Amino acid sequence: MLFEVWAPNASQVTLHVEGRTYRMERDPARAGWWCGSAPPGRYGFALDDGPVLPDPRSRRQPDGPDGLSAPLSPAFPWRHDWAGRPLPGAVLYELHIGTFTREGTFDAAAERLGHLAELGITHVELMPVCPFPGRHGWGYDGVAPWAVHEPYGGPDGLRRFVDAAHGLGLGVVLDVVHNHLGPSGNHLPSFGPYFTDTHHTPWGAAVNLDAPGSAEVRAYLIGSALAWLRDYRLDGLRLDAVHALVDHGPTHFLAELSAAVDDLADSLGRPIFLIAESDLNDPALITPRAEGGLGLHAQWNDDFHHALHTALTGESQGYYADFAADPAHALAKTLRGGYFHDGSYSTFRGRPHGRPLNLSTTPAHRLLAYTQTHDQIGNRALGDRLSAHLSPGQLACAAALVLCAPFTPMLFMGEEWGASTPWQYFTDHQDPELARAVRQGRRREFAAHGWPEEEIPDPQDPATRERSCLNWTERERTPHAELLSWYRGLIALRLSAPELTDPHWKYTTLAVTNGLVHFQRGPYHIVANLTDRPSALRPVTAHEVIASWRPVAPPDPDGTLQLPAETAAVLR
Repeated sequence: MLFEVWAPNASQVTLHVEGRTYRMERDPARAGWWCGSAPPGRYGFALDDGPVLPDPRSRRQPDGPDGLSAPLSPAFPWRHDWAGRPLPGAVLYELHIGTFTREGTFDAAAERLGHLAELGITHVELMPVCPFPGRHGWGYDGVAPWAVHEPYGGPDGLRRFVDAAHGLGLGVVLDVVHNHLGPSGNHLPSFGPYFTDTHHTPWGAAVNLDAPGSAEVRAYLIGSALAWLRDYRLDGLRLDAVHALVDHGPTHFLAELSAAVDDLADSLGRPIFLIAESDLNDPALITPRAEGGLGLHAQWNDDFHHALHTALTGESQGYYADFAADPAHALAKTLRGGYFHDGSYSTFRGRPHGRPLNLSTTPAHRLLAYTQTHDQIGNRALGDRLSAHLSPGQLACAAALVLCAPFTPMLFMGEEWGASTPWQYFTDHQDPELARAVRQGRRREFAAHGWPEEEIPDPQDPATRERSCLNWTERERTPHAELLSWYRGLIALRLSAPELTDPHWKYTTLAVTNGLVHFQRGPYHIVANLTDRPSALRPVTAHEVIASWRPVAPPDPDGTLQLPAETAAVLR
């Protein structure tokens, strides 16, 4: 078996396989690369007689991030052919393997996929599954970008999950992290200039995308992305915090990545897409490369979330302040044009922020809309969901606005039944000093905002993860069952009505005032009363109520619709 590794600064490299040592030679055709042959087995590399380290391109880490690497089994008995499923018209569902079930494995999660298919979901979006220290964590501190976390089930567990999803008609999207690696078990700096002090990020030195040696680092990350899509038959990737990918080179890393992914999609003959997380409000991100953009296919839209969240909750701290100043205006603006900050002044940032989308060339499906995500729940002090503060009726209103808007909707696991379980920040760092630093840092962060330290869940306490696991029995009880039925009905309506997946920014009517929301898309009127009192809405030029959270009579002859408190309806 051929082994190879990029180690440009090493004077010698030795290969260690199953207790035996093999000398590696420089590759004359590729600067900085070393090659060697040995029988297959668990292996690692030693640089200049240093410790044996795992392969930076390891496909499997059976003993965790610090252990020896292992090859990926070359063949997998795929049971289902898969032609792919495109992003336009999709309904995504974000889930975390470690808390979707109490077992916290791919196989246990796969057993619940029937629920998602019945709900009408089209794509599952998995939070990161790369190896990280310990058993349980969010996954954003992964340190082996080509491998799969063993406690979840390793590479074959992921392939079984994807195969099961495809068998039910569900696409699978994976969240990947290119902007940093975790603080423990990261051995990349020993091999080469994977990071640079030229730029800095919230996690320290930046990934090297434009300093000396960056060509190999870019190839490393793009190779990882393509391997996920090719070897695991994934349908797309969600790219974490792309605003932290600093690149001043001639071709931005994201444009190079999107070109490589588009080429792979062409060669495989199925749709593959990239979804960015970005706080830049920069239309170039989702503008095709041929038009001067970076060519990503979609992005999360936090502006819509913030506008809807403030309209529902009245919260105004931190980045919610700009939206809470006039929630009705903020919600109407994001429904009409996607971004709230499109060059407007941001008090949170202390400067103007963002640029407007070109609505004539940017289809609305390129923006993902949601009321909850792992970030917007887990980064709260107590990991409290909207269901901890809002009535079932308000949750139903939020669902109607997300699922009937022109964006691509995304749910967070358990949202569809108003799960009562929190989703808190949890870690399982094995280094006692790092564990202590994470615990104290979390408590200091929220103490600065007035939270008593003793109320902040300890990320290292196994009970914090346990509290965050879904309680699947809730689905069968009131009011959870009613909310689940409402979500299921709205998704079915969306998938059956072309006007509701039309990506054009077209509204016959769009009005948000005094807690009442009304917009019309084709023959469909979506109305929501976010307040705790009955209200009259006019004019509503529709006569048939096809879905409502609470009983709603058709409009009067003059177009006046009587809408009960905390109720949403769809009319035609």
